Amino acid sequence: MTAGVKWNWTPVALGVKLLGLTSWVSKQKPSPTLPNSANQNTGSTQSQRTGDSRATCRPKSHIVFLKTHKTASSSILNILYRYGESRNLTFALPVKKHSQLFYPLFFASHFVEGAGSRSLRRFHIMCNHMRFRKSEVEKVMPRDAFYFSVLRHPAAMMESIFTYYKSIPAFRKTPSLDSFLDSSWRTFNSSVSNNHYAHNVLAFDFGFDNNVAEEDLEESASAAIAAIERDFHLVLISDYFEESVVLLRHALCWSLEDVVSFRLNSRSQRTRRQPSPETAEKIQRWNALDWRIYLHFNTSFWHKVELLVGQEQMKREVSQLRGLQARLANTCLTDGGAVDPSRVEDAELKPFQYGAAVIQGYNLKPQLDGPTRTRCQRLITPELQYTNQLFTRQFPEVAARLGQGAKASA
Repeated sequence: MTAGVKWNWTPVALGVKLLGLTSWVSKQKPSPTLPNSANQNTGSTQSQRTGDSRATCRPKSHIVFLKTHKTASSSILNILYRYGESRNLTFALPVKKHSQLFYPLFFASHFVEGAGSRSLRRFHIMCNHMRFRKSEVEKVMPRDAFYFSVLRHPAAMMESIFTYYKSIPAFRKTPSLDSFLDSSWRTFNSSVSNNHYAHNVLAFDFGFDNNVAEEDLEESASAAIAAIERDFHLVLISDYFEESVVLLRHALCWSLEDVVSFRLNSRSQRTRRQPSPETAEKIQRWNALDWRIYLHFNTSFWHKVELLVGQEQMKREVSQLRGLQARLANTCLTDGGAVDPSRVEDAELKPFQYGAAVIQGYNLKPQLDGPTRTRCQRLITPELQYTNQLFTRQFPEVAARLGQGAKASA
């Protein structure tokens, strides 16, 4: 999990300090106000500030998670999958075992398996990749659903995207991220398939136009921020992953055990390159819309930490969460942590590899007892395999037909 923050509680500086970009702080004026929905559906009570969030509110099970790209969202998806599976909740899964809800198309309700069924008119949890469109989401999710998403510093995110999506047209012939950024203003073609990954992809995932003229930037950013505040109860910041899942557990009235996790879909250190401050500034200019969205919600995130948890309680719970993760790693994992894919022993637990990234996986300890093995395996099951398992469990007849069709065409 990501390292904890130094508790100086200057929200905008925290977000920028990750990459040493303090010169940008004085140039930005993100709104310090909380989203309009700050007190809606969050169980904001004094008991939450003392850590006993379940004393006065009921755990939420109607949840919509907008899974954004390269933001630690696979780890959050795993948390939701484990919570739902252990409680026999239903998931709004992509039709015909697709891994995504037909991203990058705008989401439509008929992308969900069973959406037209009388027995499954509404689902408990929706959390696979989609391009957000709330009017369509509402057709398959309950009215009281809790909406949340996660952002990441655009510079760190862009470095990850460049590695992971190296094969898209915008990056394919570019030797380095700096080379792309130096030429993108002249050569970038937004109409080419998959090039949306290269430009303001956070805004794109939330359903906004990611190609905004400079003269329209401030108006577009303000409109996007207002819409996200209206539609989402909570926006997490993956740069502070532990603090984010603690805040999430308070908002959902869950336990710390419910949000403990191992990092999934995470790259090996040898394929990571921290952008220099100069490169980061280029990224922020190129992804100016994402940058403004990030600055605003980085500020509101820390306001919500104070509102729902409090500084001292957050420190305690982050420490407790790290202890839980360490004990689980000691119980579950042969190597104590993630390993390169070539060292993953169980072929069914190998993570999907894409682009120039090396995605790490895990090995379970042998001879775990039944319940322990089940819990440990859920923690390390990669996204594609877990989605397939849940689909087969929730729609066994459809899965059987799809399996027969695949055999027939082989």
